[in-house]
Amino acid sequence: MRTDGILAFRASLAKYTAALAATCLLALTLGAQQAQLNIAQIEQQILSPPDDAKPMVRWWWFGPAVEKAEILRELQQMKADNFGGVELAFVYPEVVDDPARGLKNLPFLSSAMLDAVTYAQAEGRRLGLRVDVTLCSGWPYGGPATTLAEAAGRLRVIALPLPPEATSLPKMKLSDGESIVSTFIASGTPETWNAATAQPASLSTPTQASAQPRVALFFVASHTLQQVKRAAIGAEGYVLDPFSKQAVATHLKAVGEPLVKAFGDTPPYAIFSDSLEAYGADWTPSLPEEFRKRRGYDLLSHLPELVAGGLPAAAQVRHDYGRTLTELVDENYLVQINSWAHNHHTKFRSQTYGEPAVSLASQRLVDLPEGEGPQWRAFSTLRWATSGNHLFGNNITSGESFTWLHSPVFRATPLDMKAEADIDFIMGENQLIYHGWPYSAPQVGEPGWSLYAAAVFNDHNPWHPVMPYVNKYVQRLSYLLRQGTPANQVAILMPTDDAWAGFAPGHVSVSGAMNKLIYPALISAILSAGYNFDFTDADTINRLGIHHSVLVLPPTDRIPLETLRKIAAWVNAGGHVIAFGHAPFIDADGTTTQELVKLSQQLFSGASLVADPATLEAALHYAARPDLQLTNAADSVQDGLGFIRRALPDGDIYFVANTSNHSIQARAVLSSKFKGTSRWDLDTGLSSREDVQPDGSIDLDLAPYESALYVINDKTKQQPASPSPRKDALDLSRDWKVVFTNSGRTKQEATLSDWSTDPTTVHYSGEAVYSRDFTFVSALNGPVYLQIDGGSALSGPSADSHGPPPLGPDGLPNAKITLPGPGMHATYDPPVREAALVSINGHDAGALWHPPYRLEVSGLLRPGANHIEIHVFNTALNAWSAQPAHDYGPLIRQYGDRFQMQDLDQVRPIPSGLLGSIRLIFGGGPSPNE
Repeated sequence: MRTDGILAFRASLAKYTAALAATCLLALTLGAQQAQLNIAQIEQQILSPPDDAKPMVRWWWFGPAVEKAEILRELQQMKADNFGGVELAFVYPEVVDDPARGLKNLPFLSSAMLDAVTYAQAEGRRLGLRVDVTLCSGWPYGGPATTLAEAAGRLRVIALPLPPEATSLPKMKLSDGESIVSTFIASGTPETWNAATAQPASLSTPTQASAQPRVALFFVASHTLQQVKRAAIGAEGYVLDPFSKQAVATHLKAVGEPLVKAFGDTPPYAIFSDSLEAYGADWTPSLPEEFRKRRGYDLLSHLPELVAGGLPAAAQVRHDYGRTLTELVDENYLVQINSWAHNHHTKFRSQTYGEPAVSLASQRLVDLPEGEGPQWRAFSTLRWATSGNHLFGNNITSGESFTWLHSPVFRATPLDMKAEADIDFIMGENQLIYHGWPYSAPQVGEPGWSLYAAAVFNDHNPWHPVMPYVNKYVQRLSYLLRQGTPANQVAILMPTDDAWAGFAPGHVSVSGAMNKLIYPALISAILSAGYNFDFTDADTINRLGIHHSVLVLPPTDRIPLETLRKIAAWVNAGGHVIAFGHAPFIDADGTTTQELVKLSQQLFSGASLVADPATLEAALHYAARPDLQLTNAADSVQDGLGFIRRALPDGDIYFVANTSNHSIQARAVLSSKFKGTSRWDLDTGLSSREDVQPDGSIDLDLAPYESALYVINDKTKQQPASPSPRKDALDLSRDWKVVFTNSGRTKQEATLSDWSTDPTTVHYSGEAVYSRDFTFVSALNGPVYLQIDGGSALSGPSADSHGPPPLGPDGLPNAKITLPGPGMHATYDPPVREAALVSINGHDAGALWHPPYRLEVSGLLRPGANHIEIHVFNTALNAWSAQPAHDYGPLIRQYGDRFQMQDLDQVRPIPSGLLGSIRLIFGGGPSPNE
């Protein structure tokens, strides 16, 4: 490889880097400015948190075939369900036009469709809902305005055999829009050729004959020809070139302008770009020129090494190629759209990961970085996004939540939601955007429309009446996890330079590379050792420094010398750095310098270089006190317990979640300089003082998938500790009257039974009201709990390891690719299938939707006769399973095969009803009698 001028050229980047750093510093300063509340103020607000902490929902408009009356009805229902906003998303049609039934698809960006957008945003705002809009149909950006010239590009290699005595190159035919950018002759065959022997060649210049096997290599600027996925009618077309300023500008003018104009004088809160899924986009017409300008040498003469790899020069070409692609997508996609949003008085919410080559530091360029994916013990694009926001001073991280929750559609339950939401929270998310709410025309009946692979959170879901309680839990926790500042002690340095050095045409995802470069065992060891963590990268360290207590390097080859210098200065100031596997040994540009070798040896010797997870845990404990330390806990307990900590001026907040399907009893020490611990009930907002042992520990007693919030504060109210709800009990498990609301069927149950085992109710989906009377003979003294016991862990993978399908090669959850389920779900068979609302003596007692299935009801009971009703709701699967299979043939013939419903073979009746023992548990006072 020719390296003349490369090192000298790097100095010319200083001016550009300094200017960009100044812009990022301003954004960081603005993002960090937020009001700091004290614990007392937070405790007052937690009973009724601010509306902006409510979850949002992605609202799919299919076709779009929408009508204003149904738009308004669904918005009103969202408001009643405690949603705080919607994201308008325009996707594929679910039905062919049927005038007789009043069904008509409105072409994308037609005046009728835009009028519906205007109406929806106005009514949403009137109801107090936030309204965002996806700046396209389906994903990624593109459509009919994107010409082939501005479509996503790729480098195509055509290798043709060259006869031994040939003196000219073979002729070849190119496809529309293609051009040859470079030509070589190399030894070998079309299947296997040697890049080290490649010599430039020309179609117009004769070549020398040779008796050796040779191959003609044509490097062609081509296109991926990827079409917009799940497009609405009239939105079909190519995916745009994300490296091209003009291609992005064309899209903003053709699609962005009319969509935002439809909002009138009240622009959307944010415009949205879904995860970058421009698969195979690895080339753009300006790349050779930009590469020479930025890297200081010619890319075209090194294309054989870029494609083939294996040579000493190849890794550096690939590194420089990767960095150039990252810079181009940063400048021409992210910066341009963010600036466009500001010019249109809105914000840019962006899932800044995937393919092409955005980096962790790219998130500094957008207003609202967003993530997805509950892989909390492996690399996750949600952790990628929360880390970026923590690093760059954004207090709120939104996440696309429940993307691949318990397939098929309508199978997901409130408990499944909690199992994933708690993982999202412990990774730093504090604004959930549910995926999603299908608009469904009332004419189509039940169960209504749904996305091909997603949970359904609208009122076609039978357990929907419990949604306000689920959303209040999410709202309360989202609010709490916005208080103070993030307090993760550990940062993992992402080996971005190694990722770039591993790039090749067709493989240009930094986030995708992290699946291999950052081992799940490394992440799991940090979490199980009692820490939470953020990712960081060299660019961010060079700009902002290091603000964590411990920096961990996964096995890393390349590191910029500037970054290593900053790490050394930070260590000299008291920081702790640990290298896992091996220490970096070459600079970002592939060279080894005496200074780098010396710094690496100084930093990574002795306990600072560890070989395995067990040694890493010891090194971490030496470097910093764990935030949450369990004493004498089994590995299964440590692996199933997750937490996140927020630091406030007058206290610490710990959210602790049991992510497993078994109970956890353990003693834990929560690290804090403050004293006095209280536990806040996330379902009610009420708090109680926690008993603290002499060693500062507390006793954790968490049911499967139960969570708790602990607040440590010197001024914690000296309330009595919560009494144990296990003294006397009254068994209410027998003699219930059950009314199936939808069918009117009534039966008496001496013992509780499963609806799906009764031929008359096996296909029933909806509400059943369980009721009975009971009496007390004496007054109550102390708390009383209604408790439904039972439930068991399901066989198969434990919840600690179970999750959604593995990430794809681009680093994205595979929820948007057609894959079999069942996806993320709680591996637990609960005693309440699936949720219930309780009333006693005509007064609401609350909802039962997650373990422990328990409500405090003492204030609703009275001496003498009492009446209890439990309204139980199951899933839509039971009724759906009795319906004939839907015929998608007419839809496919009319509009093409735009989607494939997932796991329809799993649509079958599932257990339903109350299936455990029901008791009243008395915390004190005399026992009642019936």
